[in-house]
Amino acid sequence: MAPTAGSPAGVHSKREVSQVGYHSVVFLHITGILSLMVFFMCGIAPMNTRIVGGEDAPPGSWPWQVSLQIFGSHVCGGSLINREWVMSAAHCFSSQSTSGWMISLGRENLEGNNPNAVTISVSRIILHPDYDRRSSDNDIALLRLSSPVTFTDYIRPVCLAASESVFNNGTDSWVTGWGAVKEGVFLPFPGTLQEVEVPVLGNRQCNCLNGVGTITDNMICAGVLAGGKDSCQGDSGGPMVSKQGSTWVQSGIVSFGFGCARPNLPGVYSRVSRFQQWINSHIQSDKPGFVQFNSIGPDVDSSYTCPGLPPLVIMTTPTTSPTCGKSLINSRAVGDHGIVPGGTWPWMVSLQKNGVHECSGSLIASTFVLTSSECFSHEWKVSVGQRLLRGVEGFETSLGATNIKISTMSGSNIALLQLDEPVSFSDYVQPVCVDHENARSFPAGTQCWVVGWSQEEKNNLETQIATCVNVPDPNSICTDNLDLQQVLNQSIDLGRLHRSL
Repeated sequence: MAPTAGSPAGVHSKREVSQVGYHSVVFLHITGILSLMVFFMCGIAPMNTRIVGGEDAPPGSWPWQVSLQIFGSHVCGGSLINREWVMSAAHCFSSQSTSGWMISLGRENLEGNNPNAVTISVSRIILHPDYDRRSSDNDIALLRLSSPVTFTDYIRPVCLAASESVFNNGTDSWVTGWGAVKEGVFLPFPGTLQEVEVPVLGNRQCNCLNGVGTITDNMICAGVLAGGKDSCQGDSGGPMVSKQGSTWVQSGIVSFGFGCARPNLPGVYSRVSRFQQWINSHIQSDKPGFVQFNSIGPDVDSSYTCPGLPPLVIMTTPTTSPTCGKSLINSRAVGDHGIVPGGTWPWMVSLQKNGVHECSGSLIASTFVLTSSECFSHEWKVSVGQRLLRGVEGFETSLGATNIKISTMSGSNIALLQLDEPVSFSDYVQPVCVDHENARSFPAGTQCWVVGWSQEEKNNLETQIATCVNVPDPNSICTDNLDLQQVLNQSIDLGRLHRSL
């Protein structure tokens, strides 16, 4: 950690209702229930009260920090991302052999007393298949522990930046490790974990400073132009994190740099958000917690230029979450019903088992779908932007469900699916807004739309105006008489069809 964190000098490597007839249909009201869905709590450091920069990190400040050791000697850093997996840099390994490799967690000092430390052997090493040792592109590795770790205040997983995360120039970040305190100067006894606070430096400016073509989209840079703060030899594979609310999110993995803490030569890190799909493809259960990090305001790096740097390509397809409840193609009028054009209800999703439609749901965020808890007993695929159940129109995308959360609230019938990667929003794929008030928000006479794929017309999406009526149960919403044959397996903006009629 120079003179406060790691890369290696010169260039150093750093997831059916069966009755048919006329009934009063009861819908589950979702207000208050979503708050009961408790997801995996990554990125929480109970011992961390960091506000400004420091040097020695107090015990427990960075509980995901690990030391990768071979035959007892520290080689690289890494970060704990769930109970069984650690993430580090590919350049730390000459092969995928696990012989001699150990992971030390909860460690404060490389030497001397470490009352909170646990050491576990490595059962598997996975290097990114496209890692380029020459350019350091795709410099990322996953290590599986030989046994699950027990979480404590000193051993906890970090959250990972999701694929649409944005870290603008100047985003405050922290880098930690046991690396050299300056070029060629090793960390003195007892080798206390070091921390350094550095701002993100935009990729365009970083490319200009390090040499145009050096920085790829799979990288992220950080440092101060005056020098003096950086990662260094021995910090490789360690985390660069930023705080969003109370949650720490890992944006980078220490990869490389030209020297350590030199002026106008920021450190270079592997950009974690670029590897969400690859990470999820190898971790089949207890998926890491991915969080979309959002930067506020314009990114000054977008206008940065220098000789040889290609002009910035402006994306014309939306890549960030739009305002919910917007349907640019929807022109439905009161009294309309029947088959609709593609994109009329862009939050509708088809939940499919082995390619066959089983349930419907509503897209409520880039990685979450709201549906009924009664749907789940199998592995599921989620089809967004779909209109025809048979045939392809070009709007739809099929995604996997990595996590299914079912409400434990008595009598509730609601579930959340977490997608294995964020959807790409378009006119045909948009999130719906979720009600945040109580059932009285929808008094008798409120007009609603019910949408879904009917049993009679299995390859078409239909709609039907319904009149909402309040019921005593605060967790439910009713409608006037509807032919259930028209609403089988359907969902509406307010919730999901309740099975108990």
